[in-house]
Formats: sequence, C-alpha cells, structure tokens
Amino acid sequence: MGAAVAACAVSAGARVLWCPIGRSAATRDRAEQAGLEPVAELSGLLEQSDVVLSLCPPAAAEDVARDVAERGFAGVYAEGNAISPERSRRIADLVGRSATVVDGAVIGSPPIAGKTARLYLSGPSDATALVGALFTGTAVSTPVLGEDIGQASALKISYTAYQKASRVLAALSYGLAQHHQVDQALLEVAGKRQGSYLTETGYIPKTAARAWRWAPELKEAADTLQAAGLPDEVLRAVAETLGRWTDAKDNGELSVDSALKMLQEPR
Repeated sequence: MGAAVAACAVSAGARVLWCPIGRSAATRDRAEQAGLEPVAELSGLLEQSDVVLSLCPPAAAEDVARDVAERGFAGVYAEGNAISPERSRRIADLVGRSATVVDGAVIGSPPIAGKTARLYLSGPSDATALVGALFTGTAVSTPVLGEDIGQASALKISYTAYQKASRVLAALSYGLAQHHQVDQALLEVAGKRQGSYLTETGYIPKTAARAWRWAPELKEAADTLQAAGLPDEVLRAVAETLGRWTDAKDNGELSVDSALKMLQEPR
C-alpha cells in the first residue's frame, strides 16, 4: 500500500523520498518501481521533506513517529496507519512538539491497475489541504472528515472491525460446513443474499495471507471498542483466530483447503 500510494504522489508531480536502511530487497524493488528517491539517512530525508506520510504495520506506528520526533521534524506529519484514535492522539502529542500532525486512514485496495483508494484525513485545515494536494488527479482521493485528530483513525477502525472480522467469520462458517459435507448447500443458501462474503471462498486464502497484518488491526479495533464502553471480546477472539494463520504470511499459493486446515491445527 505504501509504495502504491507514494507512486500516486509521484504521478501528481511530487518528489517522494524514502529511506532504505533496514528494508528488504522486495521493498527496495517496490520503491524503485514507484519512482521514489532513496535517501541514505532518515535525518537527511526529513531535512528535505515538507510532508511525512507514515504507512506501516500498526505495531510500528509509534516507533516510526518517535524516530521522526527525535529528529525535530517541523513539517506536516500525516499518520496514516490502522491504529486506534487514542494511539493517533499519542502520536500527535509526540510529533506535534515540532510538527503539524494530520490523522489519516487509507480505505480501499492499493491504487494500482485501475483500483482506487481513499485517504481520509482529519486535522488542521491548512495541513490536510497540503496533504490532499499531493494526490490531486490521482487514484487516491483525500476526503476531509474534520479538524479533530482521531476522526480518520476512528473511521478506519470502525470499518476494519466489520470488514475484516466478517472475512474471518465467513472462513469459519465455510470450514464448518465443509467438515459436515454441506459446503455446497451453504453456498447455495448464501448465494441468495446479495454480496454475502460466504460465497467468496476464494478470499479465504487471501485472508490467511494477510492475517499477520489484520490481527494487529483487530486488536486496535478491540481497544477502541473498550475505550468507547462497548464489548470488545468478539474482536479479540477474531484477532486470536487470525493468529493461527501467522505462518501463511504473504503466501500467494495457499489453497482454501490448506488455509482451513491451518485453523484446525492445535495451538
């Protein structure tokens, strides 16, 4: 997602930098294909940047923000990760000592091959306008939700709670039906309801391959529910279920049967 979003900014005329320290060969290839310019040190990258857009696994969001804050970055810091509103505000307190912070949330597929994504924004109007201008005329639209830090993150987490948990529940339902040899009947029943995830069995391996990223997002969603005084047990259980697919990380060759077998393995 990060490389695809960055490539859109490049296509709109922005000069986009990245720091290759500690990154994999695959990441380096994606950055090169996206037209990003490597900068050897983070400090040098920040000195040349007006805007920093953080798109990383949720668990790393505060570490990235801390690295930027320690170097006194004074531009606009767009926090675009799938984290709770509370963590977004903590990051804003941390980075906001020197920078202007924008809360962001990407919803949609990576904007490549005709696909589009929305980068929802909230924060000071001049800063959200600056971030939005980076993607003018591209496959990334930038709706602004308001000026409060946490609004964009709340939208992302609210959407994640339903969309990703539904995919996991669909996999469990199909696995149960398959175990009892009624999977075809289940598909026939589900097919009568428009847009049911139960009919999209081909998505089960995709869910497994993305579980390493989705589980932390569901934990963020559970924390957000808890903070709102709402029951969080369901999403914590979904995150635990996703943990059974840890070994399927980015496995594009996984079959439906193999993914379901992994759910049956004892923990």
